[in-house]
Amino acid sequence: MGALTAEQPLVTTVAFAAIMGLAALLDLTSRRIPNALTVTAVALGLLLRVPLGLHAVIAGILGIGLALVLTTPLFLVGALGGGDAKLLAAVGAFMGPGRLIGACLLIALLGGVVAVLDAVRRGALLRVLLNTFHMVVGWLSPARSGVPTGISSPTAMTIPYGVPIAVGALGWWFWGGATV
Repeated sequence: MGALTAEQPLVTTVAFAAIMGLAALLDLTSRRIPNALTVTAVALGLLLRVPLGLHAVIAGILGIGLALVLTTPLFLVGALGGGDAKLLAAVGAFMGPGRLIGACLLIALLGGVVAVLDAVRRGALLRVLLNTFHMVVGWLSPARSGVPTGISSPTAMTIPYGVPIAVGALGWWFWGGATV
C-alpha cells in the first residue's frame, strides 16, 4: 500500500503523524500520555472522517470500540496504562477496525522487542520473565491470593509504550494492509 489512499487524505496523515509523534515524545519525557491529547485525537480522527461519508465515520467509531475491547482487559489487570489504551482508541478512530488489527499486531511485536531489549540492558531479563509469568498466572487464577503483578507494582519494569504504539501505528498507516 502506498503512503496515501483515498481514505488517507494528506491533512489526515499529517494530523495522525503529529499526534503519534507528540504522544511518543510525551511518553518518553514524562511517562504519561495526557487525556487532552488522547481525547482530542479520538475526536479529530472521527472529525476528519466526516468528509468521507457516514460509512467512514461508522468505521472510525468501530475502530474505537475494537481498540477499547482489546485494551480494556489489559488495563484492568494492570498490563497496560490508561494513556496507552486511550491512544490506541485514537489509532482506531483514524484507522477503523480493519486496519487496526494489523497495527495492533505490529505494535505488540515492537513493544515486545523494546521490552526485551530494555530488560537485557538493565540486566533484568529473568526478573521480567518471572514477573510476566506471575502476571499471566494471576490472570488465569483470579481467586489466587496476593496482589497481582501489574504496571503499578513496585517491582514492575515498564517501558514508555506510547513509543511502540506510535511507531507501529505509523508503520502500519504507511505500509500496512488494505483499508476495510
